[in-house]
Amino acid sequence: MVKLKNSFQRKEKKYALTKQQYQKLREQLDTFMQEDAYGLHTIISVYFDTEDYELIRHSVTKPVYKEKFRIRSYGVPKAESDVFLEIKKKVSGVVYKRRVALTYSAAKRYIQHPHAFELAERKDQQIKQEIDWLLARKRLEPKVMIAYDRRALFACENEEFRVTFDFDIRYRKENLSHKLDDKGERVAPEIDVLMEVKALGAYPLWFSEILTELELYPMSFSKYAQTYQRYLYTSNPLSSKQREEFSHVI
Repeated sequence: MVKLKNSFQRKEKKYALTKQQYQKLREQLDTFMQEDAYGLHTIISVYFDTEDYELIRHSVTKPVYKEKFRIRSYGVPKAESDVFLEIKKKVSGVVYKRRVALTYSAAKRYIQHPHAFELAERKDQQIKQEIDWLLARKRLEPKVMIAYDRRALFACENEEFRVTFDFDIRYRKENLSHKLDDKGERVAPEIDVLMEVKALGAYPLWFSEILTELELYPMSFSKYAQTYQRYLYTSNPLSSKQREEFSHVI
């Protein structure tokens, strides 16, 4: 069972799959990878941003450096369930994540009063201070919930090489500060399965060969950016024609 890490770096590439491509790929991966112990599980994230969406507006320009802040839950949380306060940064294509675990009830209190308590572990407290600074500097507030159902695989010979499959990616703009759940509307109905490949170095040869055989190619797709550009950018929403053209780009 792969443990959830609180700090790591890697490169991430996305691939859009049809249901048929997903089935063929899973059959070929069975020899080299195994599914983690969580099985099919739901991931829920509440993304924070400035009032005018400064973080995601900067992100979609594809800068060398960008950052996001979110609260992430694995499954619908209860008051004492663990959730993560997570900063995600991307520098020259490499993703860095730093996060701390709190109970869901503590996380909601933290957003209201970030300086009201400290964490016992020195490393966690350092990450919390980084989050404190970002929240204060940017005056971040909850803007959107994004949820999806995920299956995660890791390579038998190298657990750091991971492939995840996300289904039914959905979003919600309302009711973000009360009880968190995974109900929402589809973000990208044209995508059956979103595959993410997570690796710091090169892909294993066997994986590259499978991608070539199935003619699978990477694309640019950020769940938050897609949600913003399609549904949150109300000052200049996409026309039906633009949305159709945009779906071909992704």
